[in-house]
Formats: sequence, structure tokens, C-alpha cells
Amino acid sequence: MTNLKEIANQMTGSGKGILAADESTPTCKKRFDSIGVESTFENRNEYRDLLITASGMEKYIGGVIMFDETLRQSTTCDNKTPFADHLISKGVIPGIKVDKGAKELAGFSSEKVTEGLDGLRERLNEYYEMGARFAKWRAVITIGDGIPSLACYEANAHALARYAALCQESGLVPIVEPEVLMDGTHTIEKCYEVTDMALKITFDQLKKQNVSLEGIVLKPNMVISAIDCPEQATVEKVAELTLKCLKTNVPTEVTGIAFLSGGQSSNAATAHLNAMNAMGGSLPWNLTFSYGRALQQDALNSWKGENREAGQSSFLERAKNNSLAAMGKLAKQAI
Repeated sequence: MTNLKEIANQMTGSGKGILAADESTPTCKKRFDSIGVESTFENRNEYRDLLITASGMEKYIGGVIMFDETLRQSTTCDNKTPFADHLISKGVIPGIKVDKGAKELAGFSSEKVTEGLDGLRERLNEYYEMGARFAKWRAVITIGDGIPSLACYEANAHALARYAALCQESGLVPIVEPEVLMDGTHTIEKCYEVTDMALKITFDQLKKQNVSLEGIVLKPNMVISAIDCPEQATVEKVAELTLKCLKTNVPTEVTGIAFLSGGQSSNAATAHLNAMNAMGGSLPWNLTFSYGRALQQDALNSWKGENREAGQSSFLERAKNNSLAAMGKLAKQAI
């Protein structure tokens, strides 16, 4: 598993983070609608090209997660180079989202389980041939009245572990993402309780499925107040409780932890990451980012379907700030 550990370290080490550019076509349409741009194949290709070909992005980005459509797309100028080949030429690891989405968990109202294990081995082999060297699978856990249930925790953790084992068999680093959603009114203390349980059960299942922890990247949520909670925790409290939860549950063998932004504003996601690295001291894993909207929103707002140069500039500025935050070196006035 040495090669997988090296890839995981390249994705998450030395101030590098992961760009989550793996929006499904419906999600991409929502983002384009917000800036008044039609979601055509050509416009999606142009926007992804804007991000991937931004000059110097490789200084801050160690890996890019792509959607199936994106992995099959190419740069819009020069020799129409496949995106995976272009990223590899810049020293950035290409990755692929492989789950088929969260579906209703039978017998458990308001809870979901992620599907996509059927035929996954064959799909992973194809993606490897196309240049991908890591994959992503997202599980979603909702906090609500009487939920999450033990069944929800276990079904999602089991699927994550089976996916991870198949990835490693195919030579791909699995990003393991058990996301506790921010939706609701729950307190940060409740988020801690649920995140603690989700991580415990996930690592138990990874161990049972013989997954090498050195060859994974964990993509957890931060321990944070729900979006509609009347009392929003401070940046320091988010950092403190998230670090406590990770230290309690994440084995030291794990190479990197790349947080999801999960509906936080771009500034909040950057500030929380910076605070964790500033107060974390000597940690056994690299703490970095794997942001989608929190890395892309500034770029989308600047691009608006026309201004490519402004979009790239905004993307690079946000990526640079998150890179500094991944080392705990971002000045407060920059957030």
C-alpha cells in the first residue's frame, strides 16, 4: 500500500488541498442558474477548464475530484488535452466521484443510504485506465427528531468500507466521507455526539473490511452548529471540538484529513480550517480542505459565463487562502 500512501500524502500534504469539482449535472445547473448561465455541456466544460487550467493552481491544489462527465472532458484550447492528463502534467492527482447518490433507507423515514456498489469494481478499473488515482464516496447522516438511527450509521459505514476496499484493490486511494449534515437547528454539542458515533462506526467497518488506513483520505464534516441553530458556535469552539473529536476517533495511521465545507460560507470554511491548524500543535495527520462551493463560489460570481480571467483570479485567491489555512498561517484580516 506504499504507493497509495504516497498518493494520499500528495493530495493532502504541505499546504495542498483538494478541489471538489464533482458536481452532478443537476447540481451544476443550480449553481449556473444562480449566476444566470445556461447549463450546457459546453458551458460546463468551459467552467471546469477555467478552474483546472488556472495558472499556478498546483501550488495550492493536490487533487481534483471530478464527475464522470468531467473526467471525459478536455481542455478548451491548445491540443484539447483530457483533463486527467492535463492535471497529471501539473503534478495534480485526478480523482473521480463514484457513488450513485443518497437514496431513502428502507424502513427508516427521513434517513438515507448511499448506493453505487453494484458494478463498482468494473467502473473503478475503467477510471484507473482513464488516469484517476483516487475516488470519492459520500455518505449523508441527518440529525433530527430521533435520528440518526444505529441502522443508518451502520448501513452507511458498511458501504463506505466496501467501497474503500474495492478502491484499494483497483489502485485508487478512497476518500471516505461520512458527512453529518448541517441542516436543522441542533447545537454544536449534538453535532459532536453524532460525528463521534459516525467516525467510530466508520473506522470499525474499515478495519473489518481490511482497508489500509495509510491509503485513505478521511473527508469529515467539522463539528459545527446547525445552520438554523439560534446559538452559533465561535470559530475557536468549532476548531476545539472538531480537533477533540478527531483525536478521539481517527487512528494515527490515516495519512490525511480533508474537510468538507458542508454549506458553510467560503470565509467560515477557511477560518475554521486555519484555527484548527493554528491550535492543533503536532498532529498525526495533515489537516486540509476538500471544498466544492467554498472554493468555487468566488470564481462563479466573478466568471458569470463571460469573464474567464476574473474567475481564475478569484479561484486562485481563495485556493491560496485555504492553502495558508491548511498550515495555520492565514492572517485574520485575509479571512
